[in-house]
Amino acid sequence: MKIFIFNYKKIVAVFFSACFAIYCHAQKDSSLFKRIEIDTSKQKLNMDGVYNKPFLTMGKMPVAMGGYMEANTQYSVTQGISADGFAFQFQRVSMFLESSIAKNIKFNSEIEYENGGEDIEVEYAFMDMEFNPLFNFRGGIVLNPIGSFNENHDGPRWDFIDRPISSTTIIPSTLSNAGFGFYGKYYYDNWIFAYETYLTNGFDDGIVSNADGQTSLADGNQNPDKFDKSNSGLPMFTGKIAIRQRKYGEFGISYLTDVYNEWKTDDGLIIAPKLSASVFALDYSTSLLNDRLSITTEAAKVWVQLPPNTVNTYGSQQDGAFIDIVGTVIKHKMFGWNNAKWEVGVRLEYANYNIGSFSETGGPIYDYIWAIVPAIAFRPVGSTVLRFNYVYSEQSDEAGGNFILGNTPVKTGTMEFGISTYF
Repeated sequence: MKIFIFNYKKIVAVFFSACFAIYCHAQKDSSLFKRIEIDTSKQKLNMDGVYNKPFLTMGKMPVAMGGYMEANTQYSVTQGISADGFAFQFQRVSMFLESSIAKNIKFNSEIEYENGGEDIEVEYAFMDMEFNPLFNFRGGIVLNPIGSFNENHDGPRWDFIDRPISSTTIIPSTLSNAGFGFYGKYYYDNWIFAYETYLTNGFDDGIVSNADGQTSLADGNQNPDKFDKSNSGLPMFTGKIAIRQRKYGEFGISYLTDVYNEWKTDDGLIIAPKLSASVFALDYSTSLLNDRLSITTEAAKVWVQLPPNTVNTYGSQQDGAFIDIVGTVIKHKMFGWNNAKWEVGVRLEYANYNIGSFSETGGPIYDYIWAIVPAIAFRPVGSTVLRFNYVYSEQSDEAGGNFILGNTPVKTGTMEFGISTYF
């Protein structure tokens, strides 16, 4: 008897290769194809990030495709020592596929290759049914709308090579799950009111059962079965409300809560108390001075119910935040590009992985990282960026496992140069 084993990575690889071949053909015969250009450096509603991208269309076919890539080089020194030396890194390449199935019915997806193809992820793949602007249905693999970065994370949008620390370790980066929900917008004069709300699968016990030895929602997001079932048998709730004033920017408030542990057996026997993880996030983004100055910020607070008798290295509360300030200093025709521009910026960020004190002594626990990141970026067009960053960070000392005792922080300096472009 011959057994067939489904290998989704091979299927995704074949799909990606076919899409890339079509894209290459489009470059040779441009008469059949039309490119929808979008200046992704300009801010729109964060929830529109999945659609606000350049796409390539072919004739009257209802399918559009696109993608982006990121690559960089870096040299890092920690406490005067460069452990890895000089290195080139190909971070990721992603392929988008969008289709208008029928009037007011759309399909949208992103497939991502990371780490040279070692990791292949279906980042999102959902269907939208639009009833009216205020009430629309979405189902499939959706990006959970927590904070602003999770739905708006494409590399070409940012002048910073690394994703924000708080948006990758406090809020897991590109948090997506299988589920269903609703979204909508209401327009009034210069105001836009928007919302999203979803019930999806969620985290697993990796939040507190991981190799890091600390509370980690990112580890709890690594469950390979998360697109197939809920670890706890209960849905995760994620909801967001956003308000945008065309002149002053967008403010968002979002909340996520989930029971993450296996608290009963398949036959219904209760084996443990329910343990929940919740995230509350605020975000704000604006463009000023005729889009010559942009400010983006996000802050998140995490609460996690821990199993009984958990050691002090695991925190029941965490928080983190970042703020990006980017200004355009030169904008005119350069090197044949009509609207090329030079930008300078700075990112301030931090994450605290264990807010609290020792139960035995009452002394504070130290488990944090903060960083400052100056940036210089050149954008020949709105969908392509060349960027130079310097990252200076301080992290509570992890040497010997005594990081929570408040030893002298570890100081790291990293020089980075990278490129990112939609294609």
